Amino acid sequence: MATVKFKTIDEYHAAFPADIQLLLDKMRVTIRQAVPGAAEVISYNMPAFRQHGVLVYYAANKAHIGFYPTASPMTVFAADLEQYNTSKGAIQFPLDKPLPVTLIKKIVKYRVQEDIEKAAAKKKKK
Repeated sequence: MATVKFKTIDEYHAAFPADIQLLLDKMRVTIRQAVPGAAEVISYNMPAFRQHGVLVYYAANKAHIGFYPTASPMTVFAADLEQYNTSKGAIQFPLDKPLPVTLIKKIVKYRVQEDIEKAAAKKKKK
């Protein structure tokens, strides 16, 4: 069976059962509140938010919502992330627990700042 290539975040969310859609919608709204000016895109066939570069990705999985803020927030927010399964650039939020909205916003805002600094450094090089 061919993998569906999503074109929009709405399309991505619609591919899941209603209970998962609620979590995905909550994730989207939470990220949007933290970075209202970011563009919504599909990247690597997952919902993503970008400013100068991609800030964060998220995706529905069998037992969790995966949140992919890149590697640096994993060390910065290590203490806050102790209760979650994590890897180099990924956090797993279990489907049976509420999303940690405050933590997600803190991580997104951190990524926004990183993105701004990276863009400014790139501009300076030119």
